[in-house]
Amino acid sequence: MFKLITKNYKVGMYIRLSREDGDKQESESIGNQRKIIERYLKEQNLNIVDEYVDDGVSRNYI
Repeated sequence: MFKLITKNYKVGMYIRLSREDGDKQESESIGNQRKIIERYLKEQNLNIVDEYVDDGVSRNYI
């Protein structure tokens, strides 16, 4: 009667540095966010295709 429609979503994770983490190599905030997001996406059966990290570092291109 009803047709179950499943979609294969591809998602990118966006993780942003918290100012409270200071200048650590990789902040605890980023590591914790990554774990939370990965767990959620796995529970939702979503496929991670890329990760974007805003680490608060400005880059000057010349």
